[in-house]
Amino acid sequence: MNRLFSLLFLLVLPVLILDSCKSAKKSLKRGNYDESVLLAVDNLNSSPRSSSADILKEAYELALRQHLDDLQRNENGADPFSWERKATIYTSLNTLHKAIMDCPACARLVSPRSFFKEESEAREAAATARYDAGLTRLNQGGRDNARQAYEHFEKAQDLIPGFRDVNRMLDEAYQEATFKVVVEQVLVTSRAYQLSNVYFQDRVEDFLQTNRRLNKFVRFYTPDEATAGKVRPDHVVRLQFDDFVVGQTLIENNSEVVTSKDSVKTGEATVNGKKVPVYDKVKAKLTHSRKTVKSGGELDMQIQDYTTQKIVYQTKIPGEYVWVSEWGSFNGDERALTPEQKRMTNSKELLPPAPQQLFVEFSKPIYNQLTNRLRGFYEKY
Repeated sequence: MNRLFSLLFLLVLPVLILDSCKSAKKSLKRGNYDESVLLAVDNLNSSPRSSSADILKEAYELALRQHLDDLQRNENGADPFSWERKATIYTSLNTLHKAIMDCPACARLVSPRSFFKEESEAREAAATARYDAGLTRLNQGGRDNARQAYEHFEKAQDLIPGFRDVNRMLDEAYQEATFKVVVEQVLVTSRAYQLSNVYFQDRVEDFLQTNRRLNKFVRFYTPDEATAGKVRPDHVVRLQFDDFVVGQTLIENNSEVVTSKDSVKTGEATVNGKKVPVYDKVKAKLTHSRKTVKSGGELDMQIQDYTTQKIVYQTKIPGEYVWVSEWGSFNGDERALTPEQKRMTNSKELLPPAPQQLFVEFSKPIYNQLTNRLRGFYEKY
């Protein structure tokens, strides 16, 4: 089996190499010089005698010329962030250098130029430009300026992780840029269901922990977090269960006479001195019982502007849970029943869940709507 696999591999390998060479050549013709270089390097790594040698030489010279021309065009630009483009170009050139030098067969064909010092200097200059722009915006004050400052500091961090004190400046800018929302504890107007409310409250807090930054510049706090951090919120979200009912029970009994689909043996008769079976359809009185326990209510959601004390958004979120138990009984001939009817008569009346659990169940769809509405409302912030 191993010999067969090796033979197949040796037969397929030339085809794979040929396809790779074609890919490198296609990239060269399309003007994708970097891609052509990297594909040719892969081919020569696999097969040093590959026909990709000539492709590598041509593609690298064209890629080098293209990048150097691009650098020249960016040399005298007025854009204060032009260093970022230069850093990107130097990174591409160094990627080609490393790929070729890591391939012994390639390094014998091409002597790639390195630009590591130039890349480092360009990154330093680019990060400095972004950092300074961030400071300028942050010093101008206001949430919009702080958000732009944060974007600048982020780019400086991407260029050189840990550049100067950029992590501290990111935190400072974020504090100024963030729209702060405190979500208060969920209220229930009945003491009897305070325990059930714990489930809903826990889920809301889990949502806030998971989506603490619902979008980039919206930050949620619990009341305890806001107090501990001395946070002055922009909005306060108040949630309260009101107008709810738990365990509204309805029992329905429906009776009907059912007849067997086919005739069955119902007895015997004597005919000409012989006993013969008698067939006929049979009947039964079937009673179908259904207990329905409905629970439902509404969550009042209010969003208040902390400064003006005005309600900027209010909605009622409904939820419902219906628990059902079905069973049956019959009088008469069991053979009149269908298999499904027989299963129903074997079922027993069940006790509904406790009121606390019913409260939990009808609050579940409310939670899903609540989180969707919070996302929808704050996505524009």
